[in-house]
Amino acid sequence: MSVELNYRITGEGPPLILLHGLFGSLENLGGIARRLQDEWQVHALDQRNHGGSPHTDAMDYPSMAEDVIAYMDSQGIKTACILGHSMGGKVAMQVALQAPERVEKIIVADIAPVSYKARHDAILEGMKDIDLSGVSSRQDADRLMAGFVEMPATRQFLLKNLERVPREEQTEGSPMFRWRLNLPAIDACYTDLANAPEGSGPFDGPVLFLKGADSAYIQEKHRDEIQRLFPAAELRIIQDTGHWLHAEKADTFAALCRRFLSGEK
Repeated sequence: MSVELNYRITGEGPPLILLHGLFGSLENLGGIARRLQDEWQVHALDQRNHGGSPHTDAMDYPSMAEDVIAYMDSQGIKTACILGHSMGGKVAMQVALQAPERVEKIIVADIAPVSYKARHDAILEGMKDIDLSGVSSRQDADRLMAGFVEMPATRQFLLKNLERVPREEQTEGSPMFRWRLNLPAIDACYTDLANAPEGSGPFDGPVLFLKGADSAYIQEKHRDEIQRLFPAAELRIIQDTGHWLHAEKADTFAALCRRFLSGEK
């Protein structure tokens, strides 16, 4: 069953849907939205169990694709282009495989249509193990998280999910902060999120895969599966970037998206 996603709409023009990755929110692709909203009506979505969207126990790609399709229905969008990063890229692929008649083009940022081994165990463990009753500031949470997540930038990204409990909801002795995302559901459904999108394909429409040159998420061994499911796919590599290519080189990323969406060669 689909859920009603939180969203932000900016710009005017043909609809372009943006889908963030795991542990993210619609804010993650905000820089790309600002760079493209002059020509497209950008619909940035919080996926289920993230940001301001509803929490639900189920979190698999067919269900998340249904959320996007339901959102399109609610906005009167017959067809759209979809851009997704990481987990959001898998959702974009799932929508294209599940409802190809609703999709014009997709852009898949640094993910392949394959199953991956667990990569976020330390992150999940750290977020679950933080005793929020002892957290009175983000600095406290960062210090506790450092035992599980070494990179400061990664911790800062994760801690964007930490929100202060409104004063009217606080009770004596209760935590001052809480996780905005549905951590138990993400933990329980992590295997589903590591899996490949479902569907035998192919989706014959235009597909652009964007890879960070320093990232291992898209590899040569994935080429056959990409071509099987998305025979019209093309790949562009952004040098000197990793998995966060849309943030590390936003201008280059947006320029490649613009060229692809506009049909330029």
